[in-house]
Amino acid sequence: MKLLEITSVTKKFGSLIAVDNASMFINQNEIVGLIGPNGSGKSTLLHTICGRTIATEGSILLEGSDITNKTPQNRAKAGMAIKFQLARIYLEKTVRENLLISLQAKESIWRQLRSASLKAFEVKILELAKEFQLEEYLNEPAKSLSHGQQQWLEIAMAMAVDPILLLLDEPTAGMSPKERADTAVLIKKASKKCGVLIVEHDLDFIKELCNRISVLHHGNIVATGTPQEIENDPRVKEVYLTRV
Repeated sequence: MKLLEITSVTKKFGSLIAVDNASMFINQNEIVGLIGPNGSGKSTLLHTICGRTIATEGSILLEGSDITNKTPQNRAKAGMAIKFQLARIYLEKTVRENLLISLQAKESIWRQLRSASLKAFEVKILELAKEFQLEEYLNEPAKSLSHGQQQWLEIAMAMAVDPILLLLDEPTAGMSPKERADTAVLIKKASKKCGVLIVEHDLDFIKELCNRISVLHHGNIVATGTPQEIENDPRVKEVYLTRV
């Protein structure tokens, strides 16, 4: 059974067709890239997956369950987590507090009040901080982190809820080459725990990272394959590689 299966998804805004009959899938522990020039429909397709907008036609299955018309909250409960392009963290709160907020999101109030639960939170916070290179900043406000570190914090917050599917919207935007390389390592680690979908402009970044890549053009997925297959595809060469 596929982890995520998108079948013939179309999204219309009045007479505008933003996504047109798109189909793709992600397996467990697989990293899949989604590329395409500006206006190709990448963000709209991502939003139909996470529930920010509802598909006009087609279906979206998560572990075989139909989530096509589910709210973002219900999709999160089903195991979906997302990191948007602009970091959505609590800048005035410490790194520890940001991670705690994410961990508490999946716990009942009763469990949050139990000391055993609080101790478990602290253990998990330390694990996440170490994994995402934030250990020495735990007591620092998130606003003091570099741009790249803020992106890592948001990915750590997404992983705090133990998702089965992680969605990443241009996770390396604005990063230095060193930060991009470190981010690739972190995403590979994340994929050992869940499937990953990356929407990205940096083809050099995702072709070294992804198992498969899908290419969008005018809302249509026109090619899907391994990074090498995509790089050698005549349609992709003609329409995308000079524009993404």
